[in-house]
Amino acid sequence: MSKSFIEQVHYIRIPVKDLELSAQWYRDVLGLQLLNNTKELAILKVNEGPFLLILVPTKDETFVHFTIDNKQEFSIGFTSPQLSEFHQHLIDNQVKVEDIKEDNGHTFFHFYDPNGNKLQAHW
Repeated sequence: MSKSFIEQVHYIRIPVKDLELSAQWYRDVLGLQLLNNTKELAILKVNEGPFLLILVPTKDETFVHFTIDNKQEFSIGFTSPQLSEFHQHLIDNQVKVEDIKEDNGHTFFHFYDPNGNKLQAHW
């Protein structure tokens, strides 16, 4: 096959414990645009692109990240050209944030949403 049938990633679903609190956090702390919020899900848009985050409520103990050798690994990485400012913004908003690191010219840090989902920001 010379070309994939897949054009792009349209959305990612994220499990959350408290849908209302989570929708507010992604809107107010991360600055995403809340498009829709019902009992079943919340849809958030990332800037002007086609990419969406969909928050799905669950009572199960589940996360968007996974583990390797019992170490949490992120699944979702966001880009931010103002990485240091974003890092400080999260700290100012009492978000659990790890230190900024650099690896071969790649600068990044990890942070957690209110549900314990491990995320990454990089530039």
